Amino acid sequence: MSPTRLPSAGFSITIRVSVIADASAIGRLTTCVGEAGAIVTALDVVDSDPSRVTVDLTCDTADSTHADQVVKALEELDGVEVRKVSDRTFLLHLGGKIEVTSKVALRNRDELSRAYTPGVARVCLAIAENPEDARRLTIKRNTVAVVTDGSAVLGLGNIGPAASLPVMEGKAALFKRFGGVDAWPVVLDTQDTDEIVNIVRAIAPGYGGINLEDIAAPRCFEIEARLRELLDIPVFHDDQHGTAICVLAALTNALRVVGKNLADVRVVVSGAGAAGTAIMKLLLRQGVGDIIAYDRPGALHRGLENLNPTWQWLAENTNKSGYVGDLKGAIRGADVFIGVSAPNLLTGDDIATMADRSIVFALANPDPEVDPRAAREHAAIVATGRSDQPNQINNVLAFPGVFRGMLDAHAENFTEEMALAAAQAIADVVGEDKINPTVIVPSVFDTRVAPAVAAAVRRAAASHGTSADFGGVDSDEDTSFGAPEQ
Repeated sequence: MSPTRLPSAGFSITIRVSVIADASAIGRLTTCVGEAGAIVTALDVVDSDPSRVTVDLTCDTADSTHADQVVKALEELDGVEVRKVSDRTFLLHLGGKIEVTSKVALRNRDELSRAYTPGVARVCLAIAENPEDARRLTIKRNTVAVVTDGSAVLGLGNIGPAASLPVMEGKAALFKRFGGVDAWPVVLDTQDTDEIVNIVRAIAPGYGGINLEDIAAPRCFEIEARLRELLDIPVFHDDQHGTAICVLAALTNALRVVGKNLADVRVVVSGAGAAGTAIMKLLLRQGVGDIIAYDRPGALHRGLENLNPTWQWLAENTNKSGYVGDLKGAIRGADVFIGVSAPNLLTGDDIATMADRSIVFALANPDPEVDPRAAREHAAIVATGRSDQPNQINNVLAFPGVFRGMLDAHAENFTEEMALAAAQAIADVVGEDKINPTVIVPSVFDTRVAPAVAAAVRRAAASHGTSADFGGVDSDEDTSFGAPEQ
């Protein structure tokens, strides 16, 4: 009954079972779960009498089908009664994951008069006279809109705005936890580019930044470009730029470990959508030796016709040798494979054909492009997007600190220089004396990451003139946000 996927906390269940109270009862339960391919993470006795004991057995499974199989295996044990099964992920989401909390006390009429009418009118008039003061006197200085149309949610595809809301809530929670940024989901019931641009432009006065999330390519490129032209606050598409920053940071340290230079390596990228395109553009900006971009038409090259503008640009700026074959052929002799596409495209035997001391970033979630266990048999370094594998490349390393830095700098836009600075900051947090094949990026819970990224982004904003001067607000003021303890 061993599952093809690896057990994960994302499919954790708690099973309440009643079992005959004998010396081997608990052992039989845990053995059964283990033989079914799940991992027991907790076992709590909730009730007992002279003849039976009731326990809550918590375990990680691989997916919903596997969870059902584990429950069925327990039901088939003699003397065992399964009373209830709880999906711990669904329990966590009950009622949503975020809330609004007031920063000021409203205990009496005096406080109410200052926070609301009549006192608030004076603040409104001050902003009407000097609109830039909204950064200083409202939530705008620390608030980000997390905007989606639900068209490309995680690996689930076009599931719509309502179904995307749990992801956007989670994103907002991460902003607060790791960057001290107040973020709010803005889920739009439209996938029309013009309408999305107009809606975001209209709500922008209430926010200090816009985080575009899970919008399908190539529409996401146009939306981002147009909003950047229209708005005086940063517009950041995390699926593009957050991923690219984290990949560059990880690759910087991976190349240090294997003793190769970026300018000398050949990289194959599977997936030329939003993430893949941003990764390749940032690598090209850093001077990578060569890249082969692979997607549905095959390897992108100059001879292909009827490409969308993004793919056309990639065809003209990558693949120096004009390779036209399949993905397996593309990685033959390559130094680096980066997957942001689909599961199980490659095998361990394919990875064996790569160059000596190869690097594999198989980032499709939850199932990567190649089984990481098989890849590690041949590659020097393997990274995935999974939290249960070494070298997790997770966007939470980037976006909280990037927005913290942009908000603190009162930046009017997000720039390539900020991306490069953020990537270097993430890589440097690990330290050259600490990196090794299983540690090329810091933990997402490393309290040094967000402050380091924020500081790097602030410096980049100042040195490249992307900060705005908002009268009365000192750009060097203390903007520490109490990074969470590790």
